[in-house]
Amino acid sequence: MSKPLPANKNRLGRGLASLVGDTGQQGAPVGGNAKPLPSHGEQRMVPIDRVNPSPFNPRKTFDTKELDELAESIREKGLVQPIVVRPLGPGGNHYEIVAGERRWRAAQRASIHLIPVIVRALTDQEALELAIIENVQRTDLNVIEEAGGYKELIDKFGYTQEELGQIIGKSRSHLANTLRLLKLPDGVQTMVRNGELSAGHARALVGREDAESVAREIVKKGLNVRDVEALVQNKKPSTDSSNRSATPTLQKDADTRAAEREMADALGLAIEIAPGKGEAGEIIIRYRSLEQFETVRTKLVA
Repeated sequence: MSKPLPANKNRLGRGLASLVGDTGQQGAPVGGNAKPLPSHGEQRMVPIDRVNPSPFNPRKTFDTKELDELAESIREKGLVQPIVVRPLGPGGNHYEIVAGERRWRAAQRASIHLIPVIVRALTDQEALELAIIENVQRTDLNVIEEAGGYKELIDKFGYTQEELGQIIGKSRSHLANTLRLLKLPDGVQTMVRNGELSAGHARALVGREDAESVAREIVKKGLNVRDVEALVQNKKPSTDSSNRSATPTLQKDADTRAAEREMADALGLAIEIAPGKGEAGEIIIRYRSLEQFETVRTKLVA
């Protein structure tokens, strides 16, 4: 078994654009008698049936409605942004997607036969880095897929959480909290993937033997994160509006609940939106350590 490649420290923290424009393995032959690729990669128009999805893509779910909307846009305007690929196999005329599988799927729906690609010579490690960074920076991943991508980088290539934090621009506490979600039962992870539970809800269930039954109760009753924390501590969730500034969760509309989930996933912390009178309200951010507080402070003042 070959030893995992060490993390390239010079690349850490430089983001998707710099990784696409500069990688340590550029110029390597792509197989057979193919000439080396230039350091900046090579843009080509290739048949879409010669492009394959990658097993390294951490994103496993693709919303059908979103794909249809993107396909319609591609029909009208074409595929504006090239898909980043790497050569696949010895012939060098088939390719594996590194970044852009969603666009590739939508282009198929739009019946596009030739698509623009940027061909890069990338190692498995670099391909996985790019796939995770692209999706995390675009908030395309659900938090379970995000955690799976981090775990693969750690397990396969020996990254530390500090190194991952530099790559993706997230705090170590965010990484640790995200990775903990992989300890949840499969049924609960599925609820998170489907958007029924936020990361904040799910984190409160880690380590509980009854996590799946509690998760179903959360979804059925529309409990917010504060209620879940009370529930898992065997306390009755508060329903007295005089004791809290927030409107009971069941009165929140779907957009408000979705916003809570999005903000909780982005910060890696429990978030509650408490609607007030008219258009007023409060956003409550809960942290459990000084490190989490510092993460929030840095994001707010940056």
